[in-house]
Amino acid sequence: MYRTCDLLDLTKTIAAPLFQGKEYPWEALDGISDFILALGPTLSPDEFDHPSEGVWVSRQARVFPSAWLGGPCIIDHGAEVRHCAFIRGSAIVGKGAVVGNSVELKNVVLFDGVQTPHYNYVGDSILGYKSHMGAGSITSNVKSDKTLVVVKNGPEELHTGRKKFGAILGDFVEVGCNSVLNPGTVIGRSSTIYPVSSVRGVVAADSIYKAPGTVVKKNPS
Repeated sequence: MYRTCDLLDLTKTIAAPLFQGKEYPWEALDGISDFILALGPTLSPDEFDHPSEGVWVSRQARVFPSAWLGGPCIIDHGAEVRHCAFIRGSAIVGKGAVVGNSVELKNVVLFDGVQTPHYNYVGDSILGYKSHMGAGSITSNVKSDKTLVVVKNGPEELHTGRKKFGAILGDFVEVGCNSVLNPGTVIGRSSTIYPVSSVRGVVAADSIYKAPGTVVKKNPS
């Protein structure tokens, strides 16, 4: 349930080559910046503007005048970067994605259709196709004791070797308002996190996270 193929549809991102050969999606975090700098110059100037060093913005995207785009970053077709959004760099914003009011992104891949629409912080994280973070929900990407992040699933531990690692959201994940995803959180496809949750470790696919220790499977539709 932690593997890239179990969490993410790689046909739904311009960054698919970044994940090639990566068993676990967090292994791609170190390569985001270099990937953007290699891909950006190959993008068609008929389709992408290049307004500043390391920044490529689709001509079909909408970027509000008050938004800040720090390179390297790519804003793909149909994306919307709204009022006072702060993209610090090393960010890929997928097709039709929304980066909302006062949202901050750093070292992230937002797959196509992702929504981070209101006061979110997303750092050192990967958000799968059409995942959604409710207002005020954030990723916490550094442990308070500054030790390396470990992905934990009960007694099982996967050592990432990373000091900074926020969360991996599988495709179609819904994160409730004002929730905190602690370092090393992995949420399986189509799962839902209740509002005002503090989440750590692994949440299985097709689950509802209500509180620590209270996770139930969704009813089949």
